[in-house]
Amino acid sequence: MKTFLLAGTQSGVGKSSIAFGLMAALRLRQLQVQAFKVGPDFRDPLLYEVVTGRPCFNLDSWLLDQAANEATLHRQARQSDVGVIDGVMGLFDGLDGTNDSGSTAQMAKWLGVPVVLVIDCWAMGRSVAALVRGFQTFDEDVKISGLILNKVGSKAHAQWLLSALQSAGCAIPILGSLPKESGIGVPEQLLGELLEPRVTATPACDMCMTLCTTPVLVDAGGGG
Repeated sequence: MKTFLLAGTQSGVGKSSIAFGLMAALRLRQLQVQAFKVGPDFRDPLLYEVVTGRPCFNLDSWLLDQAANEATLHRQARQSDVGVIDGVMGLFDGLDGTNDSGSTAQMAKWLGVPVVLVIDCWAMGRSVAALVRGFQTFDEDVKISGLILNKVGSKAHAQWLLSALQSAGCAIPILGSLPKESGIGVPEQLLGELLEPRVTATPACDMCMTLCTTPVLVDAGGGG
């Protein structure tokens, strides 16, 4: 199974919405998609189950060791074409500020999977290059294999961001850019909040899928 991990520079960048949209877009290509979620979250996995048609499995370095997480990934890989792992918080955020314990980065290293970094680019220009270079060099054992530029203001803005990254020598491929659209996103809830007995995707989730159904994003997701 070809597997990749979606990580954000911080919480709230649209990572889970993009994960949902990519899973739906890959399913439209008749691929069997297996979803995973880093951490003990139970809300997003319920939505991922709706879109993939199969249970989403949690990967957790707080409660489980590396071998247990590897076993979960490999066990579920047997009947799937693509694995999509949704990270938690920012890529390097975890137990504290001194190491990667409990972080998405730790899970990526444990499982040996490539990371696709999602960046909120709204109101950002050349600074995107400094941000990406920092993430790229902070821990070279974490393989950042692609970028998704989210909340891009226009085609001109997208070109500006691309030029900034190229001029700074960032060699990480840009897999796609998504526009800033109001009303789009996977609904957020507080953990512990009551859920409907049958969770269903919302119109906003459908819009996420539509935005992510582009050749560049879908090809990147299915390419391993």
